[in-house]
Amino acid sequence: MSYYYPEGALWEMPENRASFATLAAMEQAKAAGKILESRALICDAHHDLIVDMGAWRGIIPREEGAMGIASGATRDIAMISRVNKPVCYKITSFERQGDRVVPYLSRRAAQEECVEQYIKMLRPGDVIPARVTRLDSFGCFVDIGCGLPSLIPIDAISVSRISHPRDRFLPGQSIYAIVRSVEEGGRVCLSHKELLGTWEENAAHFSPGETVSGIVRSVENYGIFVELAPNLAGLAEPKEGVHAGQHASVYIKSLIPERMKIKLILVDAFDGEARQPEFTYYFTGSHMDYWRYSPENSHRTVETVFGKP
Repeated sequence: MSYYYPEGALWEMPENRASFATLAAMEQAKAAGKILESRALICDAHHDLIVDMGAWRGIIPREEGAMGIASGATRDIAMISRVNKPVCYKITSFERQGDRVVPYLSRRAAQEECVEQYIKMLRPGDVIPARVTRLDSFGCFVDIGCGLPSLIPIDAISVSRISHPRDRFLPGQSIYAIVRSVEEGGRVCLSHKELLGTWEENAAHFSPGETVSGIVRSVENYGIFVELAPNLAGLAEPKEGVHAGQHASVYIKSLIPERMKIKLILVDAFDGEARQPEFTYYFTGSHMDYWRYSPENSHRTVETVFGKP
């Protein structure tokens, strides 16, 4: 399967820039149906996008700006929000305006090819590259190819619960995600937590008797949940004055695999500058059929079976 990468992946590549270095090169790119990328400079009053093609200024007419624009299924904000960002497109024609040549472009055509040649070929369990575009309270929107959006629901981002996707991601961040489902029409729903390791893989980095750093994720009347890694959290006894989002240092009392528990003692909790989200991908393959988070001897099974309801 060939990937169609999120917008911004081709922008700085020499092959991409060479395709609009000369008029002849652009004509060859048009004939080959190549998908190119340039930075959008302006969205004019008609919602046409003007893009930087080196010595040329290409035009993406409003109706060619995205799939669904012409029908109203996609709002014009999809065009406006691309200003000063890379956009993908295919060259559709050239128009002479006096002594200038103006390339006319279609982002819609690039997206339609991406849907037919890539999105519709995806299957549950496929691991794909994505780029974070927007963070909402309910989940993380990502570009999965040629500006086409998909959603990672907040409960699918990591095993450790977070209050908002910004606790894990940053806009513009390049990540990987795993396909949870593909609906009719090409709508893709994603997950992320299955790539961040099992309980045992994460717990292997910690030992009883160590004092380690963490993030307070929630404060309950029975204890304080402290995240040690995106897919691993432990429970400390209640302590006054602690709130979610604080940095913490915790002493590890014990790890109990059969109960997927880590008992902690909260040494200190304090406010500090927000850290750039960090995580490690334990799975680096291209497809996953089954994922079990819980250890084999656990009293409870936590698993994901892809391709089944």
